Amino acid sequence: MHMGGVGLGHFLFDLFAIFMFVLWIWLLISVFSDMFRRSDVSGGGKVIWVIFLVVLPYLGVLAYLLTQGGGMAERQQAQVQKAREEIRNVVGFSVADEIKKLDELKSKGSITEAEYTKLRAKLI
Repeated sequence: MHMGGVGLGHFLFDLFAIFMFVLWIWLLISVFSDMFRRSDVSGGGKVIWVIFLVVLPYLGVLAYLLTQGGGMAERQQAQVQKAREEIRNVVGFSVADEIKKLDELKSKGSITEAEYTKLRAKLI
């Protein structure tokens, strides 16, 4: 297959290179967002990481993922949980109110015992 002077091999290689570049940008953004969210790293530590990421970007991203990757998932999960709680507080969500609504649905026969148990477990 030949496409205007570009062979299939060159096209696939270029496509792969673009994919890897986009993947690296995504990882770089993830590393920077994690690093600047952290409160357990001092300002000086963050400056050193930024310099490392700017001077040796590919190696810096890989080093950060190797040394700090385990905590990244935990910090992300904590951030999601915090956002969920803030939304619940703003909206006025109450687990007790939701359980009361489930009890009413169960007593009316709108949901089965299995559905009730499953939904109640999600709330708690």
